[in-house]
Amino acid sequence: MISGQHYIGGHWCGEPDAANTSFNPAQNTALPWCFAEAGEAELHSLTEQATAAFALYRYVTAAARADFLDSIAAELQQRQAEIVSAMVQETALAPARAESELGRTCNQLRLFATELRTPASDCRLPALPERQPLPRPALRLGKVPLGPVVVFAASNFPLAFSVAGGDTASALAAGCPVIVKAHNAHPATSELAAKAIAAAADKTAMPAGIFSLVHARQHAFSEALIRHPAVKAVAFTGSEQLGMHFQRLIWQRPKPIPFFAEMGSQNPLFVLPQYLAQHGESFASQLAQSVLNGCGQFCTRPGLVFVPKGAEALVAALKQHFSQAQTGAMLTVKIASHYRAGCQALQQTDGVSLLAEGQGEETACYTKPRLFATSANAFMQQGVLQQEVFGPATVLIECADLTQMQMLATTLQGQLTATLYATEAELVSAQGLLNELELHCGRLIYAQMPTGVEVCAAMQHGGPFPASTDSRYTAVGSQAVQRFLRPLCYQNFPSQNGDTAWTGK
Repeated sequence: MISGQHYIGGHWCGEPDAANTSFNPAQNTALPWCFAEAGEAELHSLTEQATAAFALYRYVTAAARADFLDSIAAELQQRQAEIVSAMVQETALAPARAESELGRTCNQLRLFATELRTPASDCRLPALPERQPLPRPALRLGKVPLGPVVVFAASNFPLAFSVAGGDTASALAAGCPVIVKAHNAHPATSELAAKAIAAAADKTAMPAGIFSLVHARQHAFSEALIRHPAVKAVAFTGSEQLGMHFQRLIWQRPKPIPFFAEMGSQNPLFVLPQYLAQHGESFASQLAQSVLNGCGQFCTRPGLVFVPKGAEALVAALKQHFSQAQTGAMLTVKIASHYRAGCQALQQTDGVSLLAEGQGEETACYTKPRLFATSANAFMQQGVLQQEVFGPATVLIECADLTQMQMLATTLQGQLTATLYATEAELVSAQGLLNELELHCGRLIYAQMPTGVEVCAAMQHGGPFPASTDSRYTAVGSQAVQRFLRPLCYQNFPSQNGDTAWTGK
């Protein structure tokens, strides 16, 4: 049962608006669910509740927070059938994809719970009162939570980067209350995930206001939320245009706050001649699958492929893959429209040719996959080729040799990933290219497609601008919690000198 309400301060509230309906992109029709629209009253209530919750939650033990996260995962799994059904209707994604993403969402919640049960590794230095020329006091470097965090749910991952996704999980793990602004593309899925969090909060006796979900289609509400002094950090996944608008709003605050945004990436891929000669057929198949999977709506989809001169067999194989692919429904009409506009801009660019496009009619959310090609010279001259086209398209860039590939790599913007396909023998000569790519990405990959992000302690999902606003942090994996903590040094307290009268946190 979908209520269409907000969840604020431990209660469902708000009157659903008949004009704010959910949408089925596959059928191009409105769904029978209506949702409330947040305004000034909701803004005041949820920020007040989050502030009050932080005063309590910051003292909740790591073990209790771990139990809370585990309970969220369990509640999500209990609601699997309902969540998957709503997600499929609202996104046109396949049931198998929805089930897989739900599993990943639960796994990352449990990952943070496991990390919380691992003893903290604070840096502690004992006092050295006899040290010359000056004594050293006892010192401990710990970390404390920032405060209420606003999470803007992503369109393309309705579970893993949304209400109960990695941003929410890592903020809760850090000890921060979370306010989620639901994405307009999947509000029913968002509500069901919020119900799981609400049930878990009740079962584990978490403070009211520890988590809130709010629906708002008007940009003014999001802007007011970002500006509110109670908000101490913001996490965002979306377009560079909107991300930078939010960043400017944060810079204008009397007290700016951390803004962790993932805003897009072309994920360049380089393939060398010997590797292509040995694995051309499988490489073409893997590349096509990586670009076309999920209608190309992955942030790590390879949008630029640098190929050696004489790759005719690869081009022929890719043309076949793309020309046989059918149109697919993207997440929203707006996303589909932007994709078609981006492809049109490429087609109208000097030096860029359309090699193949998929079958079917492009209407509403439905779009055709497209394969483009250009030269190294055109890539250097045409700035449009460095703009992400979000969807099932990629551009082949023909390069004369490895030296030219390395030169083109110097022009790349910041990326989430960069990939090199080469034989082990070619790796030796490609060291200069790899050294250059290290400067432009957050994850450097050898001989694997970039789609698919392992949720673990060793993952880095972020990169130099514009891939993200702070390349020092990751949005995926256990290290994502560091975004919502700040260092605090405790100096010369009695417990640090062997007295247990004061234990700190």
